[in-house]
Amino acid sequence: MIRKACISDVKTIHKLINISAAKGEVLPRSLTDVYHCLRDFFVFLEGEEIAGICAMNIIWDNLAEIRSLYVRDKHRRKGIGSKLVHACTNEASGLGIGRLFTLTYEKEFFSQMGFAVTERTKLPEKIWADCFRCPKYPDYCDETMMVLDIDV
Repeated sequence: MIRKACISDVKTIHKLINISAAKGEVLPRSLTDVYHCLRDFFVFLEGEEIAGICAMNIIWDNLAEIRSLYVRDKHRRKGIGSKLVHACTNEASGLGIGRLFTLTYEKEFFSQMGFAVTERTKLPEKIWADCFRCPKYPDYCDETMMVLDIDV
């Protein structure tokens, strides 16, 4: 079951992001960051356990980012990641946001979801919103930027 995250999920979301960050899959986030962007998150529940998380963060007028996608190892290969990305895509469409992007190491997964590789220079809003604060910016970013245009 997918639902929007709630305040009682914050510590688990923070833990999952940092488990994923330790594997080099996503960038780490502080607990404060998770509290500040809680409304961006969807969670996928398997029983009482949060099996996966994903956030859709609005960047600009017609642009949002899919980020912090993580599915616990024991729940992978069940379509949970795809369902979480679809939930974010549907929310973006409902808000009138027609373009999504992600910075990812999972190029094949996002390609299967309809995302296409693009150059970072095509989305300067992201650079000014987040990238310049990243320790990998500007010379060491090894993620692939991908975009998806959706119907609104």
